[in-house]
Amino acid sequence: MGQAEQKMNKRKTKRSFVLATVMLAMFMGAVEGTIVSTAMPAIVGDLGGFALYSWVFSAYLLMNAVTVLIYGKLSDLFGRKPILTFGIIVFLIGSILSGTAETMEMLILYRFIQGFGAGAVMPIATTIVGDIYSREERAKIQGYLSSVWGISAISGPALGGLLVEYASWRYVFWINVPLGILAIAGLWLYLHEDIEKKKHKIDYHGAVLLTVAISSLMIVLVEAGANWAWTSPKTIGLISLSVLTLILFIFQERRAEEPMMPFNIWRERSIFIANMTSLTTGVMLIGISSFLPAFVQGVMERSPIVAGFTLTAMSIGWPIAAAVSGRLLLRIGYRKTSLFGGAALIIGSILFVTLTPEAGPLWAAAGSFFVGVGMGLTSTAFIVSIQSTVAWQQRGIATAANMFMRNLGNTVGAALLGGVLNSSILSYMKKNGATDQDLTIDTANVLLNESERMKLPADLKTILQDALTNALHSVYIVVFIFAIVSLLFILFLPKKETAE
Repeated sequence: MGQAEQKMNKRKTKRSFVLATVMLAMFMGAVEGTIVSTAMPAIVGDLGGFALYSWVFSAYLLMNAVTVLIYGKLSDLFGRKPILTFGIIVFLIGSILSGTAETMEMLILYRFIQGFGAGAVMPIATTIVGDIYSREERAKIQGYLSSVWGISAISGPALGGLLVEYASWRYVFWINVPLGILAIAGLWLYLHEDIEKKKHKIDYHGAVLLTVAISSLMIVLVEAGANWAWTSPKTIGLISLSVLTLILFIFQERRAEEPMMPFNIWRERSIFIANMTSLTTGVMLIGISSFLPAFVQGVMERSPIVAGFTLTAMSIGWPIAAAVSGRLLLRIGYRKTSLFGGAALIIGSILFVTLTPEAGPLWAAAGSFFVGVGMGLTSTAFIVSIQSTVAWQQRGIATAANMFMRNLGNTVGAALLGGVLNSSILSYMKKNGATDQDLTIDTANVLLNESERMKLPADLKTILQDALTNALHSVYIVVFIFAIVSLLFILFLPKKETAE
């Protein structure tokens, strides 16, 4: 699309209304995680199937991660509006069905459908902002988009709690329907695209190979170590399938006329560094958000509300830093803004490494806040930098690739850090002779239930709390290492910047 055409588009498109629509669509996707987490105890109590608990989240995240790149590419071929509309409709169908589930297996199937649609929402919503705003405006607007995450993190648990208590857990899914319909209406009323009408050669082979490669890898990362041994035939078979299909995908992309993943965008150093840093920060994020509440509740013996507060601090730091990042980008550039973000990640990680039960939840909240600041500064700088480096025809896939790398980091981190936690707990119990008392990793669950915890003998409670403290210390050392790697990557960002 030429510059003149883009300007004409911007004049016809009512940008403030489109921005409100995009933020509504993003809120719908962002609030999904926090609101469902709050409702899960009620859902399990109603449907049963506690053993399938994690798959309610994994099914959604798996399909989201698998489809994000495909939607990004399709939006470059056919325009943002039709692809985002399709994604929202599929998401709403999955939401309606999830609210009607009668068994845990049905809910997991419907969450797959929901995730299949959700893969379109975040990357295309962010790409639309890149299309309708200039580089200078984009930097400021990304702050508004980041605030959506902060609002959803705070409002999601409260909204979920109210719906579960005064209505039914089913409304947690149905609340998406009016939001989605409003978002679709806003898109078609206010966003006007001039897409070049031509017959595209869709890379179906590439899409199938990419889906198989990512799906098999994600299933291994979710299941291996938890439900399967890393050396089991299932794990080895799926890893082999992932590697084989990835190699075939690379060959396919090199010969396709309109490849699903144009590798030339990875040759841009700024994009490569941004994507690799998103991978490492994705690992950090999951390490903090997954395990910090367990430490605050189980070892510090604080309430779930206090545990939630320590994580909410991250959701407060992120949008504030994203808004500041927008201004810093224009004054000092992407690289220096990202370096400030990298330094904040290091500070946050140090606070977590030095976290002790005596330090209290405020120390934990301070660590969360600094990590949020680091994420806000770096993620905003990366998205604006990426969208300024590529043309309209590649902006969708370039934005989606960055989001995919963070999703991959989350999944890798959950598997890696979960493994570190479990092995550390077991080794501590062995060293302290606790295995004689028939303790397993699952015994640590008792710490998270206040009434059960009070019944524990003092010496047993001490062993369990010390084991969890020691294990989380190991996890946060790994998080700190990833913070250092993130900063090292940022140092390699080019000093000269590509302006659109």
